Amino acid sequence: MWLTCSSIGRKFLMAITGACLVLFVTFHVLMNSVALLWPVAYNDICQFLGANWYALIASAGLAFLFIVHIILALVLTFENRKARGADRYAVTSRPPQVEWSSKNMLVLGIVVVAFLAVHMIQFWAKMQLQELISHDPASWATVDGSAASPAMGTLFIQAAFSCWWTPVIYIIGFVALWFHMNHGFWSMFQTVGWNGRNWLERLKKISCWWTTIVIALFIAQAVVFTVQAHKHHYTTDVELQNQYATVWGDKAETIITEFREAMNTAQNASMAPGANADSIQRAFFLNEGVNFVRQADVIDSCAVKQCPDAYNENISNMRQLRQGVQQQISFLSAHNNGQY
Repeated sequence: MWLTCSSIGRKFLMAITGACLVLFVTFHVLMNSVALLWPVAYNDICQFLGANWYALIASAGLAFLFIVHIILALVLTFENRKARGADRYAVTSRPPQVEWSSKNMLVLGIVVVAFLAVHMIQFWAKMQLQELISHDPASWATVDGSAASPAMGTLFIQAAFSCWWTPVIYIIGFVALWFHMNHGFWSMFQTVGWNGRNWLERLKKISCWWTTIVIALFIAQAVVFTVQAHKHHYTTDVELQNQYATVWGDKAETIITEFREAMNTAQNASMAPGANADSIQRAFFLNEGVNFVRQADVIDSCAVKQCPDAYNENISNMRQLRQGVQQQISFLSAHNNGQY
């Protein structure tokens, strides 16, 4: 197949995957702009995407594009070096302003990939990946010592940008991305045949403006996120606290429903002919009851730290139920030689 077996085909695939990645970067900076202006709406978007099938397909497709782009970059670099020494791309004339980036696209790409790895560890691994792995808050990533819902992206902004080194790494990554995109943007059009003198000059200008606007927005976001994180805006804002309370309230409602359903099952079992009601009740509270209290403690602790000024009825009901269950467990334990 000429797309993979010929140098021209590989350059064409390189251009297509690069174009897709440029579009993704543009989408990503616009999504981050939502976090910049409307943090609550940003969390709504994170919750909408999450680990839904369409988001997972998009993530898998994006990962595929990245991998193909990186492999092609390595293959083409090796071929170019083998054929022409240190020259990286088959471009007969390079303008002075892109000479350095043209010769160092692989190095710039490596810096971008390293930055991307840091970004994914700080966000994707704690959000979409975490949601795929577990729905138990006890296993979630923590922010300031309390579990953070994978859908609440602003909490991970708080955790990431409260570290002094995060904006440093991000700005270095953005600068490398500017050089990489600025050269790659117009060269991909050249690869697919848009190499007329007039059009190429226009594309270079479009490339410079597009890349500059995107990267300037990224850097502005990093600066604002850092300032807001050090002011603890993402944990003290009233609207965000109400949003966090809703998330934990939904978790509280879930465990309340599960506990009551299990209780009804135990009660029905205790009413069966010949059943030992006391034994069934004891086993239920010392197993299901203890598990409910454990989950309620995690939710309550997170709610107290992340949304202390917000009220949620489900969380209030959970606290009342937990108190009653804990009393029952203590009573049964006292009559069971202190063993749960």
